Amino acid sequence: MEKKNIFSKGEQLSNDWFVGKAFLSPLVAKDKNNDFSAGSVTFEPGARTNWHTHPRGQVLLVLEGNGYYQEKDKPAQQIAKGDVVNIPENLEHWHGASANTSMVHIAITNFVEDIQVTWLNLVTDEEYAAVQQ
Repeated sequence: MEKKNIFSKGEQLSNDWFVGKAFLSPLVAKDKNNDFSAGSVTFEPGARTNWHTHPRGQVLLVLEGNGYYQEKDKPAQQIAKGDVVNIPENLEHWHGASANTSMVHIAITNFVEDIQVTWLNLVTDEEYAAVQQ
């Protein structure tokens, strides 16, 4: 039986902010009632975000697969289905799938005015390989 995601895979995200193939299916947009957005993000094996920060933090709810979450200058943490990652404001970090499995998470991201993320440098292949050792 074919595995089916809860939400659609969505559109491929820009390689300006991601390494590998990642997709976003928007779920909730910022509006007059909500100072956040929510979306389902699918990472193919080896795909990951660039280093980045959020001015009011972010919450990740892992729905499928296995991956990593790493804060700058700290060891990476393995994340898997059922994990919740609460990311503080302005903390430099990245997240993505493991090398051998895809990962799907819901990202709930708060805004300050119209800013929800500041993109930084890519996570190099060397940095990514180091978390798998």
